[in-house]
Formats: sequence, C-alpha cells, structure tokens
Amino acid sequence: MSQQKNKGPRGGMGRGPAMGAPTEKAKDFKGTLKRLMSYLKPQRFKIISVVFMAILSTLFTVITPVVIGLIITSLHEDVKAGLNSPAGIVVNFTYIAKVLVLLTILYILGSLFNYFQQIIMSSVTQETVYDLRKSTNEKLSRLPLKYFDSRTHGEILSRVTNDIDTISRTLQQSVTQLISSLLTLIGVVIMMLIISPVMTLILVITLPLSIFITKNIAKKSQMFFADQQRALGNLNGHVEEMYTGHQVIKAFGYEDRSIEEFSNINADLYDAGWKAQFVSGIIMPLMNFVSNIGYVFVSVVGGIFVIRGVVTLGNIQAFIQYARQFTQPIVQVANIANIIQATIASAERVFEVLDEEEEIPDIENPKILENPQGNVKFDHVKFGYEPDNILMDDMCIDVKKGQMVAIVGPTGAGKTTLVNLLMRFYEINGGAITIDGVNITDLKREDLRSIFGMVLQNTWLFNGTIKENIVYGNNKASETEIISAAKAARVDNFIRMLPEGYDTVLNEEASNISQGQKQLITIARAILADPAVLILDEATSSVDTRTEIYIQKAMEELMKNRTSFVIAHRLSTIRDADMILVMKDGDIIEKGNHDELMEQKGFYEDLYNSQFAANKAI
Repeated sequence: MSQQKNKGPRGGMGRGPAMGAPTEKAKDFKGTLKRLMSYLKPQRFKIISVVFMAILSTLFTVITPVVIGLIITSLHEDVKAGLNSPAGIVVNFTYIAKVLVLLTILYILGSLFNYFQQIIMSSVTQETVYDLRKSTNEKLSRLPLKYFDSRTHGEILSRVTNDIDTISRTLQQSVTQLISSLLTLIGVVIMMLIISPVMTLILVITLPLSIFITKNIAKKSQMFFADQQRALGNLNGHVEEMYTGHQVIKAFGYEDRSIEEFSNINADLYDAGWKAQFVSGIIMPLMNFVSNIGYVFVSVVGGIFVIRGVVTLGNIQAFIQYARQFTQPIVQVANIANIIQATIASAERVFEVLDEEEEIPDIENPKILENPQGNVKFDHVKFGYEPDNILMDDMCIDVKKGQMVAIVGPTGAGKTTLVNLLMRFYEINGGAITIDGVNITDLKREDLRSIFGMVLQNTWLFNGTIKENIVYGNNKASETEIISAAKAARVDNFIRMLPEGYDTVLNEEASNISQGQKQLITIARAILADPAVLILDEATSSVDTRTEIYIQKAMEELMKNRTSFVIAHRLSTIRDADMILVMKDGDIIEKGNHDELMEQKGFYEDLYNSQFAANKAI
C-alpha cells in the first residue's frame, strides 16, 4: 500500500529537479566515478563482453564503405575497359554478387553484435541499479528521524528516484553509445589514413573550426536554456499554486491577477525558449557548412588522385562516407561528456545519502518486555538537537501504568520532541528513559515502538481498503477483532453504510471520506494494535462538533487502562489528566494536575485563562 499524500508536520512534497535542467557538476568527479565503478565491478565480465561486442559491431560497420567501394571500383574498371574494347561494356556480375553477399553478411553480423551488446548492457544496468536502489532503501530505513526532519520530502525522493533514474539511463544508453562512438571514431580515422593520409589531413584541418563553432554556440545556448528552465520552474510553481489554491483564488476574486501573472511568466518562457531553440538550432547548419567545405576539398583532391591512379574511385567513395561519419562520433562524445557529468553529480547525491550517519545500532543481546505494563520514567534526561545547544537539561518524569499525561505549551515548546525521545527517534545526551524499569536503549527499536500506539492530528492513511488501513496496526487480527476495534472507535456504522463496507478502497488522497472519518479509522487502527502506551495528538480541531464528540468518546475508549501521553492544544480537554506537563523552550517548567497548576498561578494558569477568555469572547 502506498502512502497517502496527506501533508505531514513539516509540509508537503517538495519539487524535484526539472527535466533538462542545466548540467550540475560533481564536487569530486574522480572519487564519485571510482565509487560508481565499484558498483559495476560484479558485472565486469559482462562489461568486457559488451566492449568486445561493440568492437566487432563497429568493425563490421566501418568495413562496409570499403566493401561498397569494391563494387564501384569494379564497375568503373568494367566501364573503362569496355570503352576501349570492341565488345563494349561487360559488367562482372559474378564478382558484384559475391561482394553483395559479403556486404549482407557484414550488415547482419554488425546488427547481431549490436543487438547482443544492448541486451547484455541492459542486464548490467538493471542489476547495478537494483543494487544501488536496494542499498539506498536499506540506508533510508537506518537513518534517524533528524535526517528526514532536516530535508524536504521532495529532496529525498529526488535522490531516490530521479538521480538513480539518471544513472540508469546513462548506463543503458550513453555508455554503450560512448563506447561505439569512440570505436567508430578510431576505426574511421584508421580507414581514412589507409586510403589517403593527405585527404585525411585536409579533413582534420576543418575540425578546429567545427569545435570552435560548437563550443561558442553551446555556451550561449546553455545560458538561454538556463533561462528557459528558470521560467519553466516559475510557470510550474505558479500553476501548482493556483490550481491547489483555486478556492481561495475564487473567494478573493484573484482570477484576473492570476491570469495576468501566468501570461507574464508564459511570455518569459516563450522568449527564453525561442532564443534557446534558435541558438541551439543553428549549430547543425553551421556544422554542415564546415563539413561541406571539407567535402569540397576532399572531392577535388580525390578526383585528382583518381585521374593520376593514386586512389581508386571506390576508395574515394568510401572516404567520403568516412568523412561524413567523422564528425558525428565527435559530437556524440561531446554530448555524452555532459551527460556523464550530470550522471556523476546524480551519483554523488545518492552517495551522500549512503554516507549519512545512521542510527546507533541496537545492542547485540537486547532485553524483551514480554508483557509491557506502561510504567514510563524520564530519569534526569538531557537532550539537544545539537550537542552544544541543550534544550532539556534535567528532565524527570515518573508515569505509572494507566495514567494520563497531558503535554501542553506554546508552539515550539518541545512537546513533540518529548514524544520523539520516548520512542527513541532521537538519542538523548544524558540520563535515561525506562519502560517498566528497562532502559529503552536495552530494547530493540522495533520491540520498543511496538509498545506504543499513535493517533496524530494529521491523519495518515494509505492506498487500499478501509480494512487494510485498520489492520495496519495488527496484520494478524481476525475479522471479529477488526469489527470490534471499529465499533470501539465509533466508526463501524459509517463503514457498513458504504457500498463496499470494509472493502471500500480509499482513493489517492482519501478524499472520499471526511476528515473526522479518517481520524476514527486511525483510532480503530490504534485500538486493534492494543498498545501498552498511547501517544495522542489532539485531533478534533478540524472537525465539526458532532464528529468531535465521536472522536472524544473513541479516544476515551482507547485510553482505558493504558498509559497515555496526550499532546493537548485545547486545555479544556485535559482537565482530568493525572499529570500535566507544561513545557516552554524545550523544558518542563510546571508539573501537576489541573487544580494544582491553577493554584500555582503560573504559566499554565495564564495559558488556560487566555484560552477560556478567547472562547468566551467567541
């Protein structure tokens, strides 16, 4: 089941890099390339066979112009002999037929070796990328929560998907093309030198001019392409913002201004795109112009050589074909060089993930809580997200089985941090946290987190049926247990009213059910998990009064005989809590039940009275 795209506490999906963006350069090209090669090492025999196949395929392809030249030379000789013979022109069809058979064999062999080259390289690519994806996925599962908290979802997804896809495309397409282009270039140069070193020199003289034109125009076009990508990014951002917020736009009459802004950005994109395409589009005409100059000189000199008998007519024809093939692999190698640069940059971003500091591994012989009761203790806990910036200096909490602990305080006070420490999403800097007298570091993380059940303010549901979402808390649950949990969560009646009942499939955004119904399903999920300790983030702020009553009753059912940590936003809902922890600036400044804290006339009393006054005013 894939996760619903409900936005988490840190925001929604980030944007990955735009396709066709300007080439990003790697910080350590050689080091990253060497490391990427280590992933190809297990495939070295297949890669050697790919190179071997490429050599044979290129060899057969390079030879064919000379073989075609044999036919032309034969015809030329037959015509020349026939002009001086009373019998007239007699064509040696037997010889031509033999050459045509040889040519057909060469074409077939070249195509076969090229086919096998692609098939083997496809296997190399898929196995290499499989290992890379597997390593990255396993690494992400071992990374601490702080890694995900400090990065957008889009950035992480971009590294796992876009960057690895870039590596895959390069291995599959560009590597084989690079090998073939280099071998073709070498083969073409050798064949041209064999035919005529003088004509080869004439052709090579035009090469610097081609490079100069390509380099200068490419530099200018890159600038325009950068402007195009920038404008495209602005356009995509504007469209996404306008369509996701269309209700607000219509409510405030922003349509005309939105259309005007779109038109301006679209005009910028048109201008940048036109310039980029025009400048890049004149490269090939100019290259062809320079190449044609070379062809003219080669043809003139070649004609003189044929007249003098230095070179055969067939070889001149073969040389002209080689001349046309000469610039193509050079341009391909230049393009592939840019692609490889971007690929190494992508590989570097993937390796940065693989090099991230992992969670402290579980101890070798962990303890096991057979029947957790839910006694939780913070014993002089010290914690800071950075070692030199301690937020909690000496936190002491002693929670007994079945108690309800409310955590209150302003935004950024550290309420969620306390819960994250309890579930060992972050490591403490000092002191100890124990459950039933056992230090949480002596438990496997998996076993520790199975003790807890969570109901968060932001509902997290998954693609799949309602039943699958409920059993996410206990995949061994029976049908009876699932229905019992749904009844306890006050959601069974609603589910049965749906056409498919428990088998109703939630759509991509789970928008085919209401926010309150989502929350009741997550409560049913927590009830089915039957945890010893509950973590509740009050989730009634975005629902109607009637649904709020249902959720409150369902949460009361859920908290029976369980230790509960409730992150409270409405102080009126936690008046009956056994213990209220008042947090500010990352630490507990007041502790006690509601009456005790009100008598202290401190920070809690100010918070409570301010909410009461605000509600009364409303």
